Amino acid sequence: MKFSLRLNNDLPVSDYVALAQAAERVGFDQFWVSNDLFLRSVPVILTAVAQATTRIEIGTCVVNPYTIHPAEIAMIAATLDEISGSRFNLGIAAGGSELLKWVNIAQGRPLVATRRAIAQINAILSGDTAEGWTPEAYLRFTPRRRVPIYLGAMGPKMLRMAGEVADGVLPLLFPPEHFATVRPLVEAGAAAAGRSIHSIDLAACLWVSISGDHQAAEAALRDKIAYYGAGLSPLILARLGVTKADFGPVEHAIMTERDPEKARALVTDNMLRIGVVGTAQDLITRLETLVAMGACHLSFGPPLGPNLLAAVEQLGRYVLPHFRER
Repeated sequence: MKFSLRLNNDLPVSDYVALAQAAERVGFDQFWVSNDLFLRSVPVILTAVAQATTRIEIGTCVVNPYTIHPAEIAMIAATLDEISGSRFNLGIAAGGSELLKWVNIAQGRPLVATRRAIAQINAILSGDTAEGWTPEAYLRFTPRRRVPIYLGAMGPKMLRMAGEVADGVLPLLFPPEHFATVRPLVEAGAAAAGRSIHSIDLAACLWVSISGDHQAAEAALRDKIAYYGAGLSPLILARLGVTKADFGPVEHAIMTERDPEKARALVTDNMLRIGVVGTAQDLITRLETLVAMGACHLSFGPPLGPNLLAAVEQLGRYVLPHFRER
């Protein structure tokens, strides 16, 4: 069983250092940080984390080939792998359509663009020539290795593609039971490429909010849902029993009116099923179903709770030992 921690890039850099050190101490295997627009830069965050830790793997969760060219992604990956001592994993995806819209970047042919980027990055990191680039397109230093690539995927086609071409998958499981839909799609892609699902690190990516104060834990989850809910895939929304239109008033309140309290109040009970709220035991109970379905990598993501360090400690003290014994 593998365990990872995922965080947004909205905190001071020093906070990530403290959280990564805590995660490493309590037994997490991986530490992922997002790279959403107009927040802190994930390569800078992970550089600080790499220098402050010794064992835990680090990763981008995720970069995209629209705002960062694949050539520069390859440079970033090789450099972070160097500074971390071969502990870096590259998380890549097509990017959020809502975020790209802010900077007027068209998300043309996301499947094609992402597949091409993965192939180009793999080629450059392996010392080969990337398709579509000239022979002069190569790293002027020797990378430590071909960095593992994890594909962030939500839709059926992207999940199948992950099974075909990626070393790992970072699917958002909203609700957690969505794993039952996700795994067969990844497995089908792997089979089509002549691969085994067991050769792919399929992370069960959850949103959790842990606290002894249930109201505070729920408020943290509501804030997260209000900010990101409108960008979820139709497959996930169908699982929750909601539509993109249902998120319209929530999105308007948080993005246009800039009224987080109003947005929080507009989040419905069905929307709350996106994540897991409560104590460590509440989390264990909900995750038992995932493990029974075959989940071998549990990935805990924000909001995590009103106190992030306390959440990491609780996960490490109660949840990780419970499932590691399996």
